Amino acid sequence: MTAPIAAIILAAGKGTRMKSDTHKVLHPIAGRPMLLHLIDSVKALGAAREVVVVGAGREQVEAVVTPLGAETAHQAEQLGTGHAVLQAKTALAGFEGDVLILYGDVPLVTTATMRRMVERLHGPDSPAVVVLGFRPADPGAYGRLIVASGDRLSKIVEYKDASPEERAVTLCNSGLMAVRGADLFALLDRVTSDNAAGEYYLTDIVGLANGDGRVAAVIETGATEVAGVNSRGELAALEAEWQQARRARAMVEGATLIAPETVWFAHDTVLGRDVTIEPNVVFGPGVTVADGVTLRAFSHIEGATIASGATVGPFARLRPGAVLEADSHVGNFVELKNAVLGKGAKANHLTYLGDASVGAGANIGAGTITCNYNGFLKRKTVIGEGAFIGSNSALVAPVAIGDGAIIGAGSVITRDVEPDALAVTRPETLKKQGWATTFRATMKARKAAK
Repeated sequence: MTAPIAAIILAAGKGTRMKSDTHKVLHPIAGRPMLLHLIDSVKALGAAREVVVVGAGREQVEAVVTPLGAETAHQAEQLGTGHAVLQAKTALAGFEGDVLILYGDVPLVTTATMRRMVERLHGPDSPAVVVLGFRPADPGAYGRLIVASGDRLSKIVEYKDASPEERAVTLCNSGLMAVRGADLFALLDRVTSDNAAGEYYLTDIVGLANGDGRVAAVIETGATEVAGVNSRGELAALEAEWQQARRARAMVEGATLIAPETVWFAHDTVLGRDVTIEPNVVFGPGVTVADGVTLRAFSHIEGATIASGATVGPFARLRPGAVLEADSHVGNFVELKNAVLGKGAKANHLTYLGDASVGAGANIGAGTITCNYNGFLKRKTVIGEGAFIGSNSALVAPVAIGDGAIIGAGSVITRDVEPDALAVTRPETLKKQGWATTFRATMKARKAAK
């Protein structure tokens, strides 16, 4: 492909069936707004321009896409898909290339499919329009693509207008198109609203192109790739489809998923080889896992980097900024936030490490916490290499524990501890022989007297 590519992404619909204050196209799949899934695929194609057509809730959409370099065009009135695409005419004035027409609520169209559409546009017969078709399990009320011969598209017919023979056709219209930029707006300018709905239909350009003696062509893809989202139920269904495909890819690439259906990935999860993931592990965005890592059951991991040989969980939580170096261990009911656990270091039980650096080989006892927040400021705790932190200790930041130091169990540490020193803060143990026997006898007598 040598011609530049522009994408017009329609995102002006109100999405009332979502019952949400969040714009429909900004609802997430795998932790990323579905519109941005689509824009990522467009950018991977090498598109020169992206124009997002906005309408209701435009401020929300503009705030998300403008920082990514996308342009917006406003559709003030909802007068049909043809009218929506026409709103990009000013933005693309003078553009000489190919135009993809996409939908913000159809987020899983791949770069490969977009490329096939554009390549077909440059076939030997030089079609004016290429339409993306699919064959759903239940064609239902989808518009049908009527093919004359080969992949030559003779017309698009809405279900309500179709004859019984046309309704028997299983090839359906996704609504996605590729059109030569030189043809698109010239065709749209000829589309009328002379129909029952009084709207300008994008699909009418196929008939106009055929009437001009030009070619309209169709290529096919799978139904999942062009599935749209109009409700919370459809969003959940598409999330499930995405997750199923991602799990399969993870296993093909060398990860072991003990119970694949229970593992939930984010859009950007990176896994190395020989990673073992036990049941009910959930990934938030921003996670990178190196080779040979074990992620035990019921762990939640977000914004974390995990080096080779590390073990996480079960029931662990890694929050943004957590870094586990090689062969480190995080165990049950341990939480890390903006903390580095050094090579071979261990925090195996009931621990919170926030805004902390833990040196190689250190051992963090059960119940240890770094007291990193005083209600106003976050402070850092530094634990040296080979240090041993006794159980139920509280390290009040800012504080540094030297290499090889030992903190006695139950201590509250508010000052730096030198390397190889012992620090213990706890009161003397008071013992009174026989006190418990006397106490029980006294309480029994009081209870009997009532």
